[in-house]
Amino acid sequence: MTSFGDLLGPQPTLLPGDDEAESALLNHEDPAKVAADNPTASIAWAYLAEAALTSGQTITAYAYARTGYHRGLDQLRRNGWKGFGPVPYNHEPNRGFLRCVAVLTKAARDIGENDEYARCLDLLEDCDPKAAEALGLG
Repeated sequence: MTSFGDLLGPQPTLLPGDDEAESALLNHEDPAKVAADNPTASIAWAYLAEAALTSGQTITAYAYARTGYHRGLDQLRRNGWKGFGPVPYNHEPNRGFLRCVAVLTKAARDIGENDEYARCLDLLEDCDPKAAEALGLG
């Protein structure tokens, strides 16, 4: 049984994380430098996207989040994800990807891209039913 109670569904995908990027961010390194040094680390893109969204730079946030989202999809696929199935929010290394999806959702909503907003919200729900609320979309 998967962590979400689906007897027939795939097992949760648990990303390995990016220790170098995560450590740099926890040590307050500039997220832009961390992203440049670790371009595959969704967590760095999430930091950039969230900061841009908070400062009212919606299009910049959207672009950062889209980059982190695609980098996260690459990581998920390398770790067995087939485009569906659980990506638990409570697994810390999954959060970079999920945070990027959340910013992408918010930015899409803010610019009136309703189809993208709905797709991203559905993706969060499919990955982990608790993720949207945990990421401020509940």
